[in-house]
Amino acid sequence: MKPTQSDPTVQPVPASVVATVDAADVTLSNPRWAVLALGANLGNRLETLQGAVDALADTPGLRVKAVSPVYETEPWGVEPGTQPSYFNAVALVKTTLPPSSLLERAHAVEEAFHRVREERWGARTLDVDIVAYADVVSDDPVLTLPHPRAHQRAFVLAPWHDVDPDAQLTGHGPIAGLLAAVGSTGVTPRTDLELRLPE
Repeated sequence: MKPTQSDPTVQPVPASVVATVDAADVTLSNPRWAVLALGANLGNRLETLQGAVDALADTPGLRVKAVSPVYETEPWGVEPGTQPSYFNAVALVKTTLPPSSLLERAHAVEEAFHRVREERWGARTLDVDIVAYADVVSDDPVLTLPHPRAHQRAFVLAPWHDVDPDAQLTGHGPIAGLLAAVGSTGVTPRTDLELRLPE
């Protein structure tokens, strides 16, 4: 899961950080990989995304292993110009939490940043979505896995591809192919911004 050096928007993770995170994994028993999508379009968007990454890293039984570059994205599902643009990123984590507990933690992190759920596709201070959890497939309406619309969303696929170009989305195939199919219109790399991997 190493970033590709050919993409100037991907900053390599220092070896010392990788070693520290890997060493911490000995505290995790049988950890599973999960992919989390982060988004914010209200308030200080970059600060919120970094705060979400840090809060996830502080979760017992969870290690943040990689954080993607930041993308600026037009809001999904609403009329153009009716909402501020989003900052989006993807975090790859290893966790011993079951999917239901990971979802609870994601919601708790959202609430810590004053997420309000008033309307579908509404503007929000923070969105933390579980895109995939290992190879788990679930039709549970509370947590459908993989995320039922991830394969259609360039703002998920583009940052995920940056941190794991060989990744597969269970049931849909390689994310590189999915990203090529949907295109990247309206999804702009913000090379001037960066999220830090927690130490």
